Amino acid sequence: MTPSPYGQSFALWRDGCPKPWADYTRHGFVEGLSDGSLPRPAFLHYLVQDYVFLVHFARAWSLGVIKADTLDEMKICARTVETLVNHEMSLHVKTCAAAGLSEATLFSAAEEFETLAYTRYVMDAGLHGDYLDLMAALAPCCFGYGEIGTRLVASALPGTPYQDWIDTYADGDYQDTMRAVGQMIDAAVARRLGPDPAQSPRWPRLQDRFTTATRLEAAFWDMGLRGGQAGAAPGLLETV
Repeated sequence: MTPSPYGQSFALWRDGCPKPWADYTRHGFVEGLSDGSLPRPAFLHYLVQDYVFLVHFARAWSLGVIKADTLDEMKICARTVETLVNHEMSLHVKTCAAAGLSEATLFSAAEEFETLAYTRYVMDAGLHGDYLDLMAALAPCCFGYGEIGTRLVASALPGTPYQDWIDTYADGDYQDTMRAVGQMIDAAVARRLGPDPAQSPRWPRLQDRFTTATRLEAAFWDMGLRGGQAGAAPGLLETV
């Protein structure tokens, strides 16, 4: 197992799907953020969809408060909702405002199929599964962005126009939150599955949850690139 600052459970899940994980965290969209080659329309299209995604993602973390067994689990879930709603989403609002897209436009944007598939998959994991099902489905987004931010802040070309995005996920506050989430998930897994969770009959199901969510993350980047290829920034204004 390759160690991770985000805990043992995440490291096991990540190592259980090496190709999907690489497809996600080293996607062409991500590399375009690093060297500045990502077309601006692709980035804006992604930001709009990611704002919509984060609305549902925050709701899924709120569901964690309901599914939690301990006060610590409840606190971490509530703190993560606060980080998403009051900090991470503000980056999207700030960047899109500079491109003439209001927060009201972001909130009412039509969902792409990839956004719809990913958000509903995560919500379904929480509604029909238990706390661990929900955590396994949430984990790829949280920890993947943490890994991407850490890698890109050290390797991005100077002057990339996406430095603010990179800094958001490399920032100490985000990283501290992710480490706390990882510790909480480890404790939750140990409490429910014992000290050797990978030997539990439940582990393959949790791995499948994590792997599927990881594949949906890669598809989300594909969607962003597709928006850039269309070259139609006005299309970002489509609302429901």
